[in-house]
Amino acid sequence: MASHPVFRAGKTALITGAASGIGLAVARLCRSHGMKLALVDLDQKKLSEAKASIGEEALTETFAKDVSQIEQWHDLKSAVEESFGGVDFLMLNAAIGLKSGWDDTEYFHKIMDTNLFGVINGISTFLPVARQQSAIVITGSKQGITNPPGNPAYNASKAAIKSIAEHLSYDLRDLPISVHLLVPGWTFTGLTGGGTVKERPDGAWAPVQVAEYLQQKMNEGVFYIICPDNDVTVEKDRKRMLWSVGDIVNERPPLSRWRDEFKSEAEEWTRTVELVTGGNEHLV
Repeated sequence: MASHPVFRAGKTALITGAASGIGLAVARLCRSHGMKLALVDLDQKKLSEAKASIGEEALTETFAKDVSQIEQWHDLKSAVEESFGGVDFLMLNAAIGLKSGWDDTEYFHKIMDTNLFGVINGISTFLPVARQQSAIVITGSKQGITNPPGNPAYNASKAAIKSIAEHLSYDLRDLPISVHLLVPGWTFTGLTGGGTVKERPDGAWAPVQVAEYLQQKMNEGVFYIICPDNDVTVEKDRKRMLWSVGDIVNERPPLSRWRDEFKSEAEEWTRTVELVTGGNEHLV
């Protein structure tokens, strides 16, 4: 299978949230192809450590920026154009995972400003200067699809990102720019357990596995890159998504999978239903 044309020596990757986790893993993947790197994160110390760990076989620059601030994106664009001339691979990956309650509007603003507007700001800033045969990857979340209870602001931000990515893909359908929504499974990153978990749980993927899966699916031309993990298979993910959509189709209350009156039914349905594959998936 042919590799995506963006993974070539001399191409430039700009990655937000690049100092750790999935962003750093993708940066290392890009470097393995001889790509130049523009690494963006909020923490300059961690950026410097990331740069040192990657090596400088090709041009690597770090930029400490707050992705929620459009003015800092304007500064970033000027610096990137001066150092790299343009961007071939744009990965909008920066996110925060705060938790709070319905009475805390600041919590909602912080999540949306970083997770959603960090993506919107990146698109509006760098789409006009994207080169031919380029790619845009936007990091979503399964929480933005199945919407589990517990963190409404985070879920809403990732649901909005899914919608943004879908529209972007459609609007760019006639241009040589591929768009991909990366939806990691359980991945051990700096957000795991609110940043308190120090060792990778057995069920979680390492960031490098997500990066490798991303490249595989980009090579296949896939938009929805839904990563499994060591606990949840691709099939189980698909069944959970179908059950969530079924809340609407079957007029169940929302988030029925987690409601006591539907838990047993949802578990039995997920266990017994069969998916038939063959280009399109459907139930039997």
